[in-house]
Amino acid sequence: MTLMEINAGDTAWVLASAALVMLMTPGLAFFYGGMVRMKSVLNMMMMSFITIAVVTIMWVVVGYSLTFAGDTGHVVGDLSEVGLKGLMSPDAVSGSTPTLAFVAFQLMFAIITPALISGAIADRATFRGWIAFVVGWTLLVYFPVAHSVWFLQDGEGGWIGDKLKAVDFAGGTAVHVNAGAAALALAIVLGKRIGWKKDPMRPHSLPLVILGGGLLWFGWFGFNAGSALSAGTTAAVTFVNTQAATAAAVIGWLIIERIRHGKATTLGMASGAVAGLVAITPSCGAVTPVGAIILGLLAGAVCCFAVSLKYKFGFDDSLDVVGVHLVGGLFGSLMIGLLGTAAAPSAVNGLFYGGGVSQLGKQALANLVVGVYSFVVAFILGKVIDKTIGFRVTEDDEVTGVDQVEHAETAYDFLGASGLRGHTPLARPSTAETENGTTETSEKEGANA
Repeated sequence: MTLMEINAGDTAWVLASAALVMLMTPGLAFFYGGMVRMKSVLNMMMMSFITIAVVTIMWVVVGYSLTFAGDTGHVVGDLSEVGLKGLMSPDAVSGSTPTLAFVAFQLMFAIITPALISGAIADRATFRGWIAFVVGWTLLVYFPVAHSVWFLQDGEGGWIGDKLKAVDFAGGTAVHVNAGAAALALAIVLGKRIGWKKDPMRPHSLPLVILGGGLLWFGWFGFNAGSALSAGTTAAVTFVNTQAATAAAVIGWLIIERIRHGKATTLGMASGAVAGLVAITPSCGAVTPVGAIILGLLAGAVCCFAVSLKYKFGFDDSLDVVGVHLVGGLFGSLMIGLLGTAAAPSAVNGLFYGGGVSQLGKQALANLVVGVYSFVVAFILGKVIDKTIGFRVTEDDEVTGVDQVEHAETAYDFLGASGLRGHTPLARPSTAETENGTTETSEKEGANA
């Protein structure tokens, strides 16, 4: 390939989409940060931001090569492009864009995927333990899974996308089911927070939640439509489907919330939006706009029910990563087997369009394998980290607050604001600890994404 084959419009769209996806991780930091108690907000946000730093270095040094350079057994790449060797050449072209544009775009996916996991272990993880987990899980799980789903070169590709022919347009399997399964494993390894199901653990700042949710929604157009890797019809279709499904999911979530609890909440609205974004991610190129509305409406309702499963099964997924990302990603992927149409860019017919159950089976198998693999590796990694350098803070440190213990900081300077003497920020209980009333505390305790 030569420089003349590079399309300026496609390159601009891919780079702009990379920037949009990059914005999603700070958006996630606000989203998660608003949903925890005041004594944990900085730690929660730092878990997202440190992931940006750590995964970027890993991606440049070895991650891109293991994901998209060559193929080894249809499950992982090779080391031929370590350090992005040779990719600065004008002849390094991926499709209609410079390869480095594709490198930048895929980097942002590699960053946000482990960052999603952090919400499951809010309030109780050591910062060093989290960094060690990000390094190990990204290397052992994300790189090979992303290769299996998305790699295709010279007619050969990963076993999920190329051999099995399961559809995952923008990451329902590679990102959301992958992260959700790991989140479940870590929630089990680290155990329940002190006072779980007994003490109020409500979001300390719903405005932060809405801000984060809005940034996620905005960035998700790069996530989905950017995955077309060109500025054309496919990008337009996935853009519209993303918007339609997300809007419908907000309505679906709020309907169920109103029926179950009698109120439509701000937290529910933001959570419904994220559930819709998650569910449409794998299927945005496989369904019609009307199909996207149906998918989103159902996804909002399903995820609204799913977030309460942790109380039934007894695992403390602090911010409902499992209920939204694992369940939402799985639901959206399976719906391809029902609502997929050959008229859409992904060109597969689901059951309702005369395609039988074949595609549904492929979607189910791909997600089962990825989910089990991610869970097992995350569980082992979590146990090893906890037994060596320590992954869960002590009970005293958890009560004090991980912000102060892990970072020697607090999010809000009440001493400076009030001018009071003899009063420290740590002496002030969090919003969740001082609010009266326990109505629906357990099912609305912390978050939903």
